[in-house]
Amino acid sequence: MINAINLREHIYDVVGAIHHVHKILGPGLNESCYQEGLQIELAQNKIPFHREVSFHPTYQGVKMNATFRIDFLCKDDIIVECKSVPKLTADHRAQLFNYMRLLKKSCGVLVNFMPKFAEIERYFYDDERQIIVPVNREVQGRKTESL
Repeated sequence: MINAINLREHIYDVVGAIHHVHKILGPGLNESCYQEGLQIELAQNKIPFHREVSFHPTYQGVKMNATFRIDFLCKDDIIVECKSVPKLTADHRAQLFNYMRLLKKSCGVLVNFMPKFAEIERYFYDDERQIIVPVNREVQGRKTESL
């Protein structure tokens, strides 16, 4: 079962770094600028991370040739996907959800840097029930349960 309080505390500094990058760079730049800014911010705050992590999914225990790449893996279990788009879509969320599920990572953060105020969506993966749980967010027009 998900311990939401611990997970919220676990991602707090990563989300803070995202906010700081948006505050400094402002809205409307391309995604790679924000990724570079976030890389600098994470390093300066001594938050462990890897950038542009590639992985191969498996099928029935066999490693496939297909390759996926996540923008950031922080603290070994927080996937951060960066976007700079007019609006986050279900496709953006599905991308993050698939990465969380395939890698069995407990936390996912989807951030859109383009708007005046950064859009940050937080999700937790419950491996036991194999579901993604949104945190304090309205997704696709409906209010979700708070954890």
